[in-house]
Amino acid sequence: MKSSLELEKTFMNALKQNELISPGEYLARELNSTVKHEYVGGVVYAMSGARNRHHRIATNVTGVLFNLLRGHRCEVYNSDTKVRIQLPTHSRFYYPDAQVVCQSNPEGDVFQDSPAVVVEVLSTSTRRVDQGEKREGYLTIPALGLYLMIEQEQPIVVAYRRTEEGFVRELFQGLEAVISIPTLKIELSLAEIYERVEFGPDPEDVEEQD
Repeated sequence: MKSSLELEKTFMNALKQNELISPGEYLARELNSTVKHEYVGGVVYAMSGARNRHHRIATNVTGVLFNLLRGHRCEVYNSDTKVRIQLPTHSRFYYPDAQVVCQSNPEGDVFQDSPAVVVEVLSTSTRRVDQGEKREGYLTIPALGLYLMIEQEQPIVVAYRRTEEGFVRELFQGLEAVISIPTLKIELSLAEIYERVEFGPDPEDVEEQD
């Protein structure tokens, strides 16, 4: 077994040279890393920091789900918990902003395999990945029933809900809108998701214009 120093050197060299590392090496190094990294087929990507509005929305969602699921067998996890996606050709590890899990992995694991709900808060820098690569990956998870993508600039949530015909896209708009999750017997209101949020252009967009 490699020492922590050897794992760190392997990890950093992979980041610098874009070399492939194994899932085991990624997970071992990530345990002690001060920066979060996501993993796609052997390639490691450092995650950038988020702004206060992003954190407020993510915290609101996590808090509301926590309260709604009190006494329920399902539970909510925040953005410190990874999701593992095992595809035929490779594995991925992502850090969603929130997830609801009804079939939890063992407590010693650092990831979940079977989220029932996954939530991502969109921003300019992550939008394409959240709407493309991550959506494609999340929707392959057998246990997943709902994928939510939350806008920051205005009260809009795009949902992909599992049906008998496959995943169907739904749009929820306005603070009066309510997202029903019958499988969990709960409802998630946009008013709660966006509590204390001041709407406006994404600061990243404003900086690009400047």
